[in-house]
Amino acid sequence: MICPRCDSEKVELLTKAPKDDAWEVYICKDCNFSWRSTEDEDITNPEKYDKRFKINRNDISSIPVMPPIPELVKNKD
Repeated sequence: MICPRCDSEKVELLTKAPKDDAWEVYICKDCNFSWRSTEDEDITNPEKYDKRFKINRNDISSIPVMPPIPELVKNKD
């Protein structure tokens, strides 16, 4: 399986429906994108995934994990 967002092959099954295996959730170990097996092909198929939301795996290391927290502004009361 290939990640629809970054085209990585490091995809793992995250969880399954607790009853009847109605759905599965997958996660990409490179970009942390996750999706359900019941999603439409525009989400699950790398070739049909919206190109505006694709990311390059080589750029992942330079993407901030958490946005910077601005300095606290003190009240003037």
